[in-house]
Amino acid sequence: MSVAQLLRRPGGYYRDDGPDGAPPVDLDAIADAQPKPEPLNLHANDPYVVFGKDYVPEREFSAHRKQGTASWYGRKFHGQRTWSGEIYDMYAMSAAHPTLPIPSYVRVTNLHNSRSVIVRINDRGPFSSGRMMDLSFAAAYKLGFADSGVAAVEVESIVLAAAAPPLPAIAAVEPASIPLSTETAGVYLQLGAFSARANAESFGASIHKQLSWLDRPVQIQERGKLFRLRLGPYSERGEANAIAEKIRAELDFKPLVIGR
Repeated sequence: MSVAQLLRRPGGYYRDDGPDGAPPVDLDAIADAQPKPEPLNLHANDPYVVFGKDYVPEREFSAHRKQGTASWYGRKFHGQRTWSGEIYDMYAMSAAHPTLPIPSYVRVTNLHNSRSVIVRINDRGPFSSGRMMDLSFAAAYKLGFADSGVAAVEVESIVLAAAAPPLPAIAAVEPASIPLSTETAGVYLQLGAFSARANAESFGASIHKQLSWLDRPVQIQERGKLFRLRLGPYSERGEANAIAEKIRAELDFKPLVIGR
């Protein structure tokens, strides 16, 4: 596949998400992440569903090499909790990936200019079609695509000899709590279903950041062994469908409309 085919979005997609003023650090002096054996996060590697799509994260450290489109995320999420429960730092060498183990390390190479960095995976996403991973602003800067927003990259996992066997999991830091809701009548938009409440809360916080115009609360409903993230209630399916289409236009995925 050519570089041109990998780039499915125009440049400047995240032009409003960079530093608000001069960066507080020397971006050129930021060092790569230093790979080291780490235990798996307790909840961040559980299977989950986002916008009706199933994701099954890897729970072992194994060889991974793939080309695709990378984007980056910055100050809109700076200081917020990642999927792992850690605080996101746009000036750290980190990244989000839908299925690679959390935490793990990968080498990312920009196929346009051959620049390469090592980042630590500590978050989930992106969930828009056509993108393989989200890098921190610092990593995108070091790779030379902070201005353009997206780049065609190659991602190769770094498997440490001491970390090759499955490692025991550690607990995630709980994000700020979204109250559990009871099941009530009405029409809702389901954004995802998670086996861990912490993951549902982390994704709910992400949705709020990306869709600041939402006029309905993000709720978590526990049913069986799953925590379902939903928006609503809406008075009728037509209203809910209109909101779902608006979300699809911004995030490339349409939430499920449930209820009546």
